Amino acid sequence: MFELTGFQRDLLYVIAGLDKPSGQMVKERIERDIGEVKHGRLYPNLDTLVDRGFVTKGQHDRRTNYYQISEAGIQALQQRQAWESQFLDAE
Repeated sequence: MFELTGFQRDLLYVIAGLDKPSGQMVKERIERDIGEVKHGRLYPNLDTLVDRGFVTKGQHDRRTNYYQISEAGIQALQQRQAWESQFLDAE
């Protein structure tokens, strides 16, 4: 998980929270929080998540792909949350 950029981690969280979203759905959801995201930034980062096994990619139809978090992606998010918690929970 440490090899991912912050944007890639954010995409992973968004995908985890949606049911097989299209790239456009991911784009619309993340833009609510961070502002405009260009296609040239979004899709290469989604491809990186797929290539690293954190996300799977399938087809809704001939024109629309969907993205789904993989078991490795879920584990990575859980490990990241555990790592972050050690700092937030420290007194």
